[in-house]
Amino acid sequence: QVQLAESGGGLVQLGGSHRLSCVASGRTFSNIRMGWFRQAPGKEREVVGTISATGEDAYYRDSVKGRFTISRDNAKNTVYLQMSSLKREDTAVYYCAAGIRGYGSFTSATSWGQGTQVTVSS
Repeated sequence: QVQLAESGGGLVQLGGSHRLSCVASGRTFSNIRMGWFRQAPGKEREVVGTISATGEDAYYRDSVKGRFTISRDNAKNTVYLQMSSLKREDTAVYYCAAGIRGYGSFTSATSWGQGTQVTVSS
């Protein structure tokens, strides 16, 4: 089981940029797919994007394509979510996830972080 700890949430400017980080424990980090999910009030949790074990391949949901970028540093056991051109609808609790399986709306994970709130406001 991978332990995950997100950081970087907070109040962010409409149209601005912000970065979330997630540090993972365990020696298997470099072998597993990682991802970010989010859950807005009154809505179901949805996948934001995923990244392959090597970092070479990434998937993004349509609503964040071109605005969000997932990256990872396997030497630091860390995955990042760089967000730009933030919209009010990006307001949500963001969750780091490990052991990603599947794609799109069928994406699942075996380990979850505790979540970090991102609020986009003018």
